Amino acid sequence: MTLIQPFIEYGFMRRALVACIALAVSATPLGVFLSLRRMSLMGDALSHAVLPGAAIGYLISGLSLVAMGIGGVIAGLAVALLSGAVSRFTPLKEDASLSGFYLGSLALGVTLVSLRGSSVDLLNVLFGSLLAVDNSALLLVGFIAVFTLFMLAVIFRPLVIDAFDPDFLRSQGKWGAPLVHGIFLLLVVMNLVAGFQVLGTLMSVGLMMLPATSARFWSRHLAWMLVIAMGLAIVSAFTGLTLSWYLSLPAGPAVVLSAAVLFFVSVLAGPCGGMLRRR
Repeated sequence: MTLIQPFIEYGFMRRALVACIALAVSATPLGVFLSLRRMSLMGDALSHAVLPGAAIGYLISGLSLVAMGIGGVIAGLAVALLSGAVSRFTPLKEDASLSGFYLGSLALGVTLVSLRGSSVDLLNVLFGSLLAVDNSALLLVGFIAVFTLFMLAVIFRPLVIDAFDPDFLRSQGKWGAPLVHGIFLLLVVMNLVAGFQVLGTLMSVGLMMLPATSARFWSRHLAWMLVIAMGLAIVSAFTGLTLSWYLSLPAGPAVVLSAAVLFFVSVLAGPCGGMLRRR
């Protein structure tokens, strides 16, 4: 009873938990597919890439969730498309071009926020303010979660094929593979924007990737990996928020740190390739 008491008594704790659960349900499946496609670092890069768009929305409309969200989506997609174009038309690999764009985007975003905002605003943008999630932010995160689950159901089969046999998907039609890849990137950027509203740009990718990579140590079946990843993310959210309440820790980093602890436990003791099981 003591563990759930803060969530019973305080509305801001309930809103924070619901926001994290919505992110867990929608973002972690995307993290599983990023991991399977060996694109894990792209999630981290895109989480930084949304910052200048969100900063421009902040300069125009202040702390408006709609303006910052739209700006973040546009900036994230622009960086993804530009890095893909550079890798296609130059000898530079996509990971190298993406690193150049996202580092520039991070610096630009921090500069733009600093022009008008205070150091507190900058900290909120970079690290989020999980316990300050209001109803409008909760509605935005919930909408993105529902839209993500619907689109994943629509493109699930070609997305699985693209993860395991991309050449076969390309052979089925000229526009099939690029369309699936484009929708997938859009969903990743939208969920990073949702995470940005809750956990900040530096932490939003943590809840997406850490449970996803942990799940690979507990099952080799895709369906179970998706379920386990979502479960680990929800456990991380509950544990992190509980620790933040009783130990006076920052909520967002506590949630991501809980996910990191579960990742290390999975690496050590996971039945599918864990270090102790191998020995």
